This record gives sequence, structure tokens and C-alpha cells, in this order.
Amino acid sequence: MASSFSSKIGVLLAAAGSAIGLGSIWKFPYEVGENGGGAFLLLYIICSLLFGLPLVMNEFLVGKLSGKSAFGAYRELSGSNKWQWMSWTNVICVAAVMSFYFVVTGWCIYYMVEAGAGAFEGMGAEQLREHFEAFEGKTLTMIIYAIIGIVMTGAVLWFDVNKGIERLSKILMPILFVILIAMAIHMMFIPGGLKGLHYLFHPDFSKITSKVILEAMGLSFFTLSVGVGALVTYGGYMPKDQNVTSTSIQMIVMVLIVSVLAAMIVFPAVFAYGFSPAEGPELTFVTLPDVFQNMVSPRITCTFFFALMCVAALTSTISLMEVMVAFICEASEKTKHPLNRHKSVLLVMLLQIVTNTLVVLSMTGEWGWLKVMGNNLFDVLNDAVSNYLMPLGALGISLYTGWFVPKARYQGSRVASVVYLVMLRWIVPLAIVIIFVNNFI
Repeated sequence: MASSFSSKIGVLLAAAGSAIGLGSIWKFPYEVGENGGGAFLLLYIICSLLFGLPLVMNEFLVGKLSGKSAFGAYRELSGSNKWQWMSWTNVICVAAVMSFYFVVTGWCIYYMVEAGAGAFEGMGAEQLREHFEAFEGKTLTMIIYAIIGIVMTGAVLWFDVNKGIERLSKILMPILFVILIAMAIHMMFIPGGLKGLHYLFHPDFSKITSKVILEAMGLSFFTLSVGVGALVTYGGYMPKDQNVTSTSIQMIVMVLIVSVLAAMIVFPAVFAYGFSPAEGPELTFVTLPDVFQNMVSPRITCTFFFALMCVAALTSTISLMEVMVAFICEASEKTKHPLNRHKSVLLVMLLQIVTNTLVVLSMTGEWGWLKVMGNNLFDVLNDAVSNYLMPLGALGISLYTGWFVPKARYQGSRVASVVYLVMLRWIVPLAIVIIFVNNFI
């Protein structure tokens, strides 16, 4: 690929931004709440380091060694098409993710605008729930806000990697950390907030079950963005002298810090005002706005929180769409009409407008036939990505790099140590297979 990052910090911030999305800010807090607090947090950290680290290193490694995106990397390294199914798994997975991810991004943008306008002031929990349900029924509004997210992402990708993704990552990631830290500190000092921190950091090991362990493992894969090809593509943009191992460790540490900071915002607020930490997905769009109404400067606090959500969503959509853009550019290279970056970006944007519109129509009931076994496309795609496509991609990358990539190509990075290879060849695949089996039970 002709494009590349111009600095090591650019790679790190862009990769961290890819992983630090709604998984860390939205999904992680409610998963912790549903699975018992501190014990789940501990399991999540262990799974991220034990299973997530080898997978992140593998994806970076495949991209860096091949110099290709997720589409061409496996064919380049293997010298054949035998592992091309991995490329298609990544492409299909990222296409499925984007088909509903922009819908959620649109929710975040809408709620930031609403919070800034003071729309939630004076509302109680029931009114906020009705407000969210009413918004979910506004077909045109949801489509417009999803398109706003698509256009914002496409505008970044219009430029070369170093002028678009890298430059914006250097701006957005510090902003994200500043907002997170400021809000976390603020929440620590609200009356009763320490109860939430006790729930988060005091592990109750009686809460640990086989289901909780599997949830922690699956969440670690989701929040680290493994199995979708984004890290492979970013690895292809890496400077040649960048160390894969240290970059992977630094990225995971950043993801863990952001996830914990997000939880430090949510749980002090939830406990301080007597709400349940196990509210599930509604925690972000119903419970937290209700909590913020009880605080000093509710409009400012609520607006900042949803601005944080928007930044997190955008850093992820950029990496996801880049996988598709790079795929189209590479796939069309040997055709009679190769597509340049600008044409590829426009094509992906158009495709996303179509797919996200279909998802919204299936959610709002406008087109009732857009359902699978009674489920709307949002739920079907979300389930397929989290439970099947991402684990399948992670399993493939683990087996491929563990068994088939020549160890001489690891360039002395020590990733070919005995412990690492045992993890890569046996432990990580076994863990992923267990997750697969559990999804079918």
C-alpha cells in the first residue's frame, strides 16, 4: 500500500482509537454492571492480557510483514489463495459492523445535540425512556443522523492516511482522554459516589461463573477490535522500524485505562442516586441522562458525556471504513478500471447509507419484511458480529500466525518464544472455540 503513517505515535493513537469505541464507553460499563462489578473487571483485564495481547500482536504482524490491508495480507504472506477466506471473513465482518454501527453513532450525535439544547432537563426516568423509544420510532431522523456520522467519517478518509486518520487521531485521542479524566474526577467527589467505586474495584469472587468468564473473554475481543481486520490494515501502514510487541502492549493498556475511566464515570453516578448498575444497554441513553439531571450543571455534564461518546464512535468508524476503502483500492488494482482513494471512499459511503437505512427501516417497522426470524437487522447483525464473525476472524488469525507464518519473519521480536507459541497455537484457539460452543448452547 502506498499510504502509511508518518510516526510511531500516529500508529498507536489510531490503533487505540480503533479499539476505543462504543465498546469501551458504552458496552463495557453495562457489561460490568450486569456481571457483578469488580470480579468481572478483574477477569476482563486478565483476558485482555492473556488472550487479547497475542491476537492484537498477530494482526499487527500480518499487516506489517505483508505491507497490505486485511484483503491482501494473507495472500501476500502465504503466496497462495488458501487463506484468502480470512480476508473475506474480515471484509464481511467489518461490513456487517458498519451496517449498524453508524446507527448507534447517530444516536450519540442526536443525544449530544439534544443535551446541549437542554431537552432532557426536568425529565424523569420514565420520560427519558419514552423519549428514547420515541426517537427509535423516528425513521427519517435516525437515518439523517446515521448519514451525518457516515459523512463525517468519509471526510476524514478522503485524505491520505497520514493527513487524515493520523492527524485526526492525534487531535481526538487527547480530547477523549481529557474529557474522560475530567468527568471521572468530577464523579469521584459527588455525594455517595464512592459506593460506585467500591462496586467497581472490590471484587466479589462469588459472582464468578463460567458464563461470566466467557462474557469477559468475549468483551475483551470486542473492545480490542480483533477479528475485523482493522489492526491488520493499520499494521500495513506501520513504519518499518516500529516494534509490534511494544505497540500492542501500549495499545491494550490505553484501552484498559479508557474502559476503567468510563466505568468510573458511570458507577459513582449510578450508585449516588440509587439506580441499578445492571440496567443493561439502556444505561447510557436512559439511566445516565436521568442521573445527570440530579447533578450540578446537568446540561453541561450530559453534553460532555455524549460528546465523549461521539468522539469514541468516530475513532472506531474511521478504522472500520478504512478497512473497506483499502479493500476496494487493492481489489480493483488489477482490473481495467482501478479505483483511487477518493472514488473508493465515495463508494463505501454510498453503500453505508444504503445498509444503515435498511437497518433503521427494519428497527422502526417501516418495512416489516426486513426481519430475520422476527428479529430486526440491527439485532441480527450485532449478534452475528459479536458471537460468530469476530471470534471466527480471531480464530483464523491465531491459527494462521501460530502454525503457518515462518518464524524467521518475526524479525527477532521474541514473539516466537515457547510460551507465546503455546498460547497462540493451543490456548487462544481453545478459548475461542469454547466461546463458539457456548453461543450454540
